[in-house]
Amino acid sequence: MGAQPRGKVRPLRVVLDTNIVLSSLLFRSGSMSWLSEAWQSGEFVPLVSRDCVVELVRVLAYPKFNLTEMEQKAVLGAYLPFTETVHITDPKLTTLPKCRDIDDVKFLVLAHVGKADCLVSGDRDLLELATFTKFRILSPEEFRDRFVSS
Repeated sequence: MGAQPRGKVRPLRVVLDTNIVLSSLLFRSGSMSWLSEAWQSGEFVPLVSRDCVVELVRVLAYPKFNLTEMEQKAVLGAYLPFTETVHITDPKLTTLPKCRDIDDVKFLVLAHVGKADCLVSGDRDLLELATFTKFRILSPEEFRDRFVSS
């Protein structure tokens, strides 16, 4: 789309797996609270796809979280307005490395199609693929240390 105006830097494009998003939003005093502050302040743009949002909505309704419908909407409201939606036309890209957990493939596809700078996950199945993708796959701690202001 042309060159960026002088002084304007493209925000980092980041895919966050569902567990990372939940940890940041549901456990506000936990070890991931810095993450929601970073996306809300514009330090990076979280990318989402339809499949990722469907999973997030489904998981928020789990009885173990004991969230009312209103609380679930509030959690989504603290995340989705800050995201960029990427439309996935081929959810089974063959150019990506094979992932042991089929449920994690959607994050790899999203990162690839969305031209993400990195995918942030604590999932070992995804982290083990870090050397096989064009985008970085980082643990939350690695992401914070490399990219997020303190």
